[in-house]
Amino acid sequence: MKELVRTNDIVLVSAVGALLDGAKIRHVVFDQNMSVLEGSLGVLPRRVLVAEDDLAAARRVLTDAGLAHELRPDGG
Repeated sequence: MKELVRTNDIVLVSAVGALLDGAKIRHVVFDQNMSVLEGSLGVLPRRVLVAEDDLAAARRVLTDAGLAHELRPDGG
């Protein structure tokens, strides 16, 4: 798995998930339930990961949606 996006913005995580779902790209969100530890402050970033084989397609989907600035560096 390669990291595609890392953010504290739960709305962005939802939007990225919807875009990837629409493109039929499987993904997983890590650290989604960390709010239990952080007290719902939103200080711990959520990470969206995709399979290495899907990384280029996922990056293209987010770039086409105007979210290229949210992407992690190519190394993931």
